[in-house]
Amino acid sequence: MDLQNQQRVVDAAEKYGAENVIVLLGSSDAGGAEIYAETVAAGDPTFAGPLAGVSLGLPVYHVFDETIKAEVDPATWEEQLAMMEMVLDTGKLSTAVEGMREKHSKYKL
Repeated sequence: MDLQNQQRVVDAAEKYGAENVIVLLGSSDAGGAEIYAETVAAGDPTFAGPLAGVSLGLPVYHVFDETIKAEVDPATWEEQLAMMEMVLDTGKLSTAVEGMREKHSKYKL
């Protein structure tokens, strides 16, 4: 996760309160999604950005998580996400993020 996006997450957590923020990821790579999830929940594992050593405990989900999919208008899902759902390993993506959420998130959706 680049430094600008890390700062955006910090700013949102400060402005709205960490208990009122969730992070929604759309990475197409499970390894990357897992690192991004760890970064926003437990802090930047590379100790290089605004989240270095900062454990916000934010709940983080992948857009393909069934919890999120259930909240999206079916027509919007079809238009924006259905094609990617067919070509990506959505289970692997959701599981990678879920593992970090279960391990590090203080807040629940």
